[in-house]
Amino acid sequence: MLQRFFILCSGADASLLSTCSQGEQNKYAGIGATVFFTAVMAFLASAYALFTVFDTIYAAIFFGLIWGLLIFNLDRFIVSTIKKRNSFGNELLQATPRIILAVIIAVVISKPLEMKIFEKEINQVLLEQKNELTLANKDQIALQYNPLIDKLNQDIIALKGEVNSKEAETNALYDTYISEAEGTAGTGLLGKGPVYAEKREKHDAALAELQQLKVANTEKITGLESQIANLNAEYNTAVNTSQPIIDGFDGLMARINALGELPWFPSFFIFLLFLAIETSPIIAKLLAPKGEYDIKQEEEESILKTWVTQKVKQREQILSTDMALNNKIYSEIEEEEAVYAHKKKKAEELLKLQADAFHDLQVKGL
Repeated sequence: MLQRFFILCSGADASLLSTCSQGEQNKYAGIGATVFFTAVMAFLASAYALFTVFDTIYAAIFFGLIWGLLIFNLDRFIVSTIKKRNSFGNELLQATPRIILAVIIAVVISKPLEMKIFEKEINQVLLEQKNELTLANKDQIALQYNPLIDKLNQDIIALKGEVNSKEAETNALYDTYISEAEGTAGTGLLGKGPVYAEKREKHDAALAELQQLKVANTEKITGLESQIANLNAEYNTAVNTSQPIIDGFDGLMARINALGELPWFPSFFIFLLFLAIETSPIIAKLLAPKGEYDIKQEEEESILKTWVTQKVKQREQILSTDMALNNKIYSEIEEEEAVYAHKKKKAEELLKLQADAFHDLQVKGL
């Protein structure tokens, strides 16, 4: 049962193969098993690849099954059409398109399984890339807010500087009138005289202005700090909004690129493994020696070719004979007087009828 199934997979003529030896049947069962298991591997690899894309097992299994059947049908067709003759070059030429396709398929199919095998290493590379993207994203968003925040901070510094300058001026006036009262500066007279009163009045006026300036600038600084807080909140919101996009940087292309960051040597040998799997049905058929089945198949083809050639020659001979007979028959009829007289009589009747019809047509036209 299993052998018949694998012979079916090989694309061989089961009825013809049944007349061959058991060893010949086992050889083609082995070729069919290679075709079958290649299709199974194609199904598994493509299903995993599609699962990484669609993230749903049902779609992955469905399209993976279609892909596996496609590979099965293609391998079975090519293996069954490669005729074992005495020219290895012709056999290789027949298999060349499938070998080229196998290289393409091996590249496509091997990548998802490489990503599964090196999943931990790829996750590490992706983590580093995500961290770099996070820092770059923060820096990029900060370019939109930092100039505004810096300007607001500069305004706050300017307002505080204005208060400090006014406070220093007020303190200087305070020291001046105190020194005047103590007699250590100004007029040098101890006591609170007219000069002291004048300087005290200037200090009090400056102190009042300082208090007003502090209140006004404190309100301005509070407003500027509120704007800075709003800008920082917007910045954090922008960072938090864009972070899920970076966290989702885990698709098929991202993983392929991350795989490319790893050493190429292990990936190359995995590719060679899948290339060997994909080309194994063709290689198996090419390396298989010419056997009893191939000889019988060649004989049947020769019989069919001879039969077709014979039928063509027979039809050509029949046509040639028929034409010769027709020519002889009509040449003999040409010399018969009775046939001549009959055709002459009929021609005269036809001419008379044509003349009468022409006369009637002319009369109607008068």
